[in-house]
Amino acid sequence: MYMSIVEQKLQIEFTWKEQLLAVRFQKKWEIPLAHIQQVTIAKPQSNWKDLRAPGTLIPGVIKAGTYYTQRGKEFWYVNRQTNYLTIELQNESYKRIILTIDNNQSWQKNLTHS
Repeated sequence: MYMSIVEQKLQIEFTWKEQLLAVRFQKKWEIPLAHIQQVTIAKPQSNWKDLRAPGTLIPGVIKAGTYYTQRGKEFWYVNRQTNYLTIELQNESYKRIILTIDNNQSWQKNLTHS
């Protein structure tokens, strides 16, 4: 996964493997920075009641795809790593994006101060 900020938009670009596991057909995802409400790096709460549709779940290994939760529609792409990045959104179809990504603290600062 590759992330960048271009023209006041967060761009998330997925590898073919990530697209396959998350059952995401778009390679690039663009989100206006104005739609980002909050960014945290704490471990996100997950619940067995979350409905995966579509995606991949191998407990303790990977959670990827679209999940419908009590909070709303969320996109997850997390693995065994603990460097979480949770992006809370407004005016988007997804309420949250939860990722594990290198430099999560730097991304939190970049997205918070943009």
